[in-house]
Amino acid sequence: MVQPVAVRALLGDYPVTQALKKGEVKSPSVRLDFAEVKTVSSAFKRVVRDLEFDCAELAIVTFLMARAYGKPLVLLPAVVMSRFQHPHIVYNAERGLLAPSDLPGRRVGMRSYTVTTTTWLRSILANDYGVDLDRVTWVTFEEPHVAEFRDPPSVERAAEGKELRAMLLAGEIDAAILPAVPDDPRLKPLISDPGKAAEAWHKKYGAIQINHMMVVKDSLSKSAPDVVREIYRLLAESKKAARLPRPGELDSTPFGLEANRRNLEVAIDTVYRQKMIPRRLAVEELFDDVTRKLD
Repeated sequence: MVQPVAVRALLGDYPVTQALKKGEVKSPSVRLDFAEVKTVSSAFKRVVRDLEFDCAELAIVTFLMARAYGKPLVLLPAVVMSRFQHPHIVYNAERGLLAPSDLPGRRVGMRSYTVTTTTWLRSILANDYGVDLDRVTWVTFEEPHVAEFRDPPSVERAAEGKELRAMLLAGEIDAAILPAVPDDPRLKPLISDPGKAAEAWHKKYGAIQINHMMVVKDSLSKSAPDVVREIYRLLAESKKAARLPRPGELDSTPFGLEANRRNLEVAIDTVYRQKMIPRRLAVEELFDDVTRKLD
């Protein structure tokens, strides 16, 4: 009996991945060995710097930067997480009202300058609210995942031992970009009516804001294309098992190159305009001859 090919994998727990992670969707030819991590994002540096995983979930901004800097990773046309980022930038209402137009000359805290949520939000602030990003001080806690990138002059590192939310409540920063929308009544969204703003953004740009997609090592795609095709099939079957999207709902986890073309075009433009990649990549460049044909 032929043993299935073992694939070292990194994948978080989402509705579309649940069946796969639980072993309800299986393959006779491929076995995904999932890394145990506290949070999937904590391993993204291992994906792009150490090339530790054959197949991995990866933040789209990190992937675009990695691809631009020649890392041997190719994209699978499979979104596992996306969301509209508008509610994730907040301010402390106890210290007075704050609006996007007030940000120049202020300090905004975030985990890292190149985190996907923060990159989307800077784009929103610049393009839809006219904020001059260079006039904002961006206070960070971590270096970029991609080692070749250097934070711009407007970025400063928080002092050792500081914590993002505590800095916001203490008035050491004026706003913060948080990974989860807070339930603290003191913290209000900087963008008023973020749900309505997200609907307007979607209508204006005709895209979703991708957070995480799947990537595979270039070497795996070259040496074992059937394994890569099977990985994609497993992901697609897992999404199908989740019965998503529900009728009438926006598909927040689209699969296939054409289903994601516009989403990727907007993501590339967002990263390029913020000078995080040296040139504007074409969508086709993110894939290879194997992954480009997956659908």
